[in-house]
Amino acid sequence: MEDGFTLGVNYWPIESAMSWWHRFDPGVVGEDFSRIGEVGLKAVRIFLLWEDFQPDPKKVRSDRLKELIRVMDLAHERGLRVLLTLFTGHMSGMNYLPPWMVEVKEEPESRFYVYSGGRRRKNKIRNFYADREAREAQKFLLREVAGALQGHPGIWAWDLGNEPSNVTQPPTRSDALVWLEEMVSELKKRDESIPVTLGLHQEDLEEDRRMGPAEVARFCDFLSIHAYSIYARWAEGRLDEAVVPFLGLLTRWLGGKEVLIEEVGLATSNAVRGEWIVTEDDGFDYYKRLLENVGTSGFLGILFWCYGDYGEALWNIPPFDEKIHERYFGLFRKDRSPKAYVKLLKEFQVEPDRRRPVLSSWIDIEPQEYYRNPMAHLERLFGRFKGQGRSHEPVVPNGR
Repeated sequence: MEDGFTLGVNYWPIESAMSWWHRFDPGVVGEDFSRIGEVGLKAVRIFLLWEDFQPDPKKVRSDRLKELIRVMDLAHERGLRVLLTLFTGHMSGMNYLPPWMVEVKEEPESRFYVYSGGRRRKNKIRNFYADREAREAQKFLLREVAGALQGHPGIWAWDLGNEPSNVTQPPTRSDALVWLEEMVSELKKRDESIPVTLGLHQEDLEEDRRMGPAEVARFCDFLSIHAYSIYARWAEGRLDEAVVPFLGLLTRWLGGKEVLIEEVGLATSNAVRGEWIVTEDDGFDYYKRLLENVGTSGFLGILFWCYGDYGEALWNIPPFDEKIHERYFGLFRKDRSPKAYVKLLKEFQVEPDRRRPVLSSWIDIEPQEYYRNPMAHLERLFGRFKGQGRSHEPVVPNGR
């Protein structure tokens, strides 16, 4: 990874969201990327919706690869580096999967719907960690994408998946390690210089899903965590900015590698109220406090969720028909006007000598103890983190 602290954003288009690849409009993407660069952001995370790129285990669409190259060109022309998420997979409370990844058997108690073949389902998902055919299909997609983008100057890093434990979980820790080794090795065959990560989220720290920071760190170059105060029931309210640096530092301690805050965000609106929706003024105060803390916590950077609020034409389709707050996470409103806190990003700077790892003095256990009772440890350590404050001495991860 390059030195310095990177500010960036997660991107889906305002008018098309997760359907953007089959409604691809390079003009819109170019305008959006220009807007992103104008407010001082340097990186953009984009997603390959799995079904759009690999409709069959042995077929990757060449037209989609050409569109992906065009997106990379548009980003590079505007000075944006791209973090490319490869298996998507889980997104905004839905699992978007190609039909060949979905079994006939239904799962009436499953937490997330599957969206496949243009409709919402409750079908059982093939476990791509243990299913050899699925793993071979994944490696095929990696080869095709990495081959198409080989040598492209816009690629910043590969991201193996977006919160994959929300899609399916490895049956054993060994299955997770085999999968990680195979996927990372496949990418490194093309270009060893491009770093690889995986989008973990805070539930991977709240319970043992058999692929946490330690497993990911065995093969990936850096760690990524998604941290949302609004979803942290153990925090002091929805606007507790300490949640983000805490989860980032906890991830670093557990994995022993540098951490990118890959997603952080608030659903904000001055017109709509809801359990997870706050006012734009509340959002401004939150992001101001958050940036003051995160910028000096030793992270690689922070990517905001997300680029824009979603247009009304999407509100009657999944997941936005049921998950109202998902409509309002944007840095920009649906008319593309910036929310008030966007100006904080343009003003934000981190001096190189302040971006140092910090001593986790509030941690009083060894990493191998954590997952014996993760939620209890998380809640207790969060209390210590807030109570003791944070020292700015260099960190030495326990035993790593």
